[in-house]
Amino acid sequence: MDRKKIIIIGIIILIIAAAIILVMLTSVNYERIEITPNGTSIEVPANQTKYKGDVESAKIWNWNNGILVTYNSHEDRNPVKVTELGFNALNDLIKNGERQDIDGYTCYVINADKLLEIHIFDIVKVNYNGKFYCIPLANETSHDNLIICCNDKDMAVHMAKSVQYKNVFPDNNKLDNTISKVENMTEDLQSKANDYKNNVDLNDIKSTIENKAGDLLSKSPIKR
Repeated sequence: MDRKKIIIIGIIILIIAAAIILVMLTSVNYERIEITPNGTSIEVPANQTKYKGDVESAKIWNWNNGILVTYNSHEDRNPVKVTELGFNALNDLIKNGERQDIDGYTCYVINADKLLEIHIFDIVKVNYNGKFYCIPLANETSHDNLIICCNDKDMAVHMAKSVQYKNVFPDNNKLDNTISKVENMTEDLQSKANDYKNNVDLNDIKSTIENKAGDLLSKSPIKR
């Protein structure tokens, strides 16, 4: 084998090795986390995603270049549901960005400096540079609401595709139906009781009792 062929083979090997290293460096490993205990879960960047806790009843996770915000209306025990209003407002702000449809998901592209105008993004510090891709998700069965925002479009879509919804909260509709049935039965019984009371002539009852008592006395007079 002449020297020229050896050099060409060496260059090819170097290119292949560089490509493998590049893929290894740029590929993202994911791990699955639960956003509600024993319930809905999602894949997030492994070994870099941190749970930041609750901010006004919304749960926050972040990594170097992204953030995940979740809210469950059934998990929020505040009857006023202030967080739900705030989350909806957050959704509306995100939707001011440029809309793109990616692999069946609606994504909104928004500049990082615009994100910082939103309270939650301002207090959770990540590397806000360039454009961010935000995907809002909602599921009526599990009552989960999610917003995925990061500077990597492929990562945002991967996370959106990985969501597995699971409802762990009681179905309030079934409970409401049961309560309604009990209330209807109670009202029906009360109505029947009222009808019975209204239809019975107490004077007739008194007269009947007096007549029966008179008959008994005549048949068995009391000896003095």
